[in-house]
Amino acid sequence: MVQEQDPSATQPAYGGAARSFHWITVIAVFVMVPLGLTMSYRGNTLDLWDDLTNNLYSAHKLIGFLLLWLIVLRLSYRLIHGAPPDEPTLEWWQKAGSHLVHWSLYALLLIVPVLGWTGVSLYPALDIFGLVNLPALAAPNEDMAKRVLDIHGKLAIGMALLIGMHIAAVVYHALIRRDGVFRRMWPKG
Repeated sequence: MVQEQDPSATQPAYGGAARSFHWITVIAVFVMVPLGLTMSYRGNTLDLWDDLTNNLYSAHKLIGFLLLWLIVLRLSYRLIHGAPPDEPTLEWWQKAGSHLVHWSLYALLLIVPVLGWTGVSLYPALDIFGLVNLPALAAPNEDMAKRVLDIHGKLAIGMALLIGMHIAAVVYHALIRRDGVFRRMWPKG
């Protein structure tokens, strides 16, 4: 009698380090986007600059700074170790779309925090919780800071929309196609 083999056991998947980088990034971004929207609303829309608003900004700067270096490590790991081959059942256009979305997310995950860091350098608003200052990337220029931070915010919203597309594709592959795409990055049980 021939025993059926679990198809997920034979399909190539991302290794433990790549999965860890991915899920830590997911958590950080899912904190950063609402944090950024809340702090901007309180500070810029309500013009409310209290301890809570300052702490929201400090948390956003700290997580963003750490996220930048996490992405540098993650991208370095990806470039050194590569990725498993594409799911063989995907059409060419699905593979192309997947690669375009992934590399666009990598680019935005680098560009958005660098713009944020540049913006707070230009402002200057480098203080984090009154404990440490980020190194300045540029000399103070408040007008330029406003432009850079505006681009930072718009790209962050664009990144959130791209992440929404990514999640929609994940749901499609997990619930409708039921192929191996979802299992490639899901933490092993």
